[in-house]
Amino acid sequence: MVDPFGRRVSYLRVSVTDRCDLRCVYCMAEDMTFLPKSEVLSLEELERLCGAFIDLGVERIRLTGGEPLVRRGVLSLFRGLGARLNGGGLRELTVTSNGTQLARMAGDLFAAGVRRINVSLDTLDPDAFAAVTRWGKLDKVLEGLFAAKAAGLAVKLNAVALKGVNEHEFDRMVEWCGEHGFDLTLIETMPLGDISGDRTDQYLPLSTVRSRLRERWTLTESSHRTGGPARYFDVAETGRRLGFITPLTHNFCESCNRVRLTCTGTLYMCLGQEDAADLRRALRDPGLGEEGLRDAIREAITRKPRGHDFVIDRRQARPAVARHMSVTGG
Repeated sequence: MVDPFGRRVSYLRVSVTDRCDLRCVYCMAEDMTFLPKSEVLSLEELERLCGAFIDLGVERIRLTGGEPLVRRGVLSLFRGLGARLNGGGLRELTVTSNGTQLARMAGDLFAAGVRRINVSLDTLDPDAFAAVTRWGKLDKVLEGLFAAKAAGLAVKLNAVALKGVNEHEFDRMVEWCGEHGFDLTLIETMPLGDISGDRTDQYLPLSTVRSRLRERWTLTESSHRTGGPARYFDVAETGRRLGFITPLTHNFCESCNRVRLTCTGTLYMCLGQEDAADLRRALRDPGLGEEGLRDAIREAITRKPRGHDFVIDRRQARPAVARHMSVTGG
């Protein structure tokens, strides 16, 4: 699949649920209203949709949420997609998690074919972690991280840079990741969803963070790519990688190769735009069949925009995009 700007779409992010067992302050409102279960696709329907994307050339699939591992029976989806690895058209199956369920599920994920996992972890301070997540327990996530490592999964931490919250911790996090063999990616906060707060107070440009980190660490730009938007640097002192995702200070849209599928069957061609395609209708139309489903996907790709319209601006009271990150797949 090639979009109108000549970019090959080979990466699909799938939100298997909008639900989560945490309420991170930059992602969700504290009192969330989640989708009724009647609107959510079954795991079998999600697997069928993913299969259609694989048939059209998608090589990497990342399962996300909300928190994907809180969905009952989700391991069956991992196993089904894992069967498409090694000659079935899929090159990689990955997952983004908050880590709360990893202690009990890491081994099963590895057995299903997952080889690397991204875990959202914004701070190593237990009190700050509880404040950012509103009710999370850091010890539970750390237990999950070490269980994932023991199971054979390559672990990368994702930390959202939050002014006044964790900006003083990044040196410590780089050092800690080096000690335990984890990579680290820092992410600028994105203007998605009403979070009952002011993102201008949270926003910390990663250009500033990188300059500060260079005062202690030797950062050499790396050619390493994972299929996502991060730009990586090798950290000489730790031997690990440090990534930066910068939708605001350095727009990454020119190389975008991904689309996002929600648990309701809605396909967003861009994280930062509202245009979407209803694939649930095509999926459940008995008259269309597999080729009709693939045609619906192809048509959606013809509407993939050049880029997003993210901006952090005190003069703009509303977020750039109204839906929460948990809906689209964080």
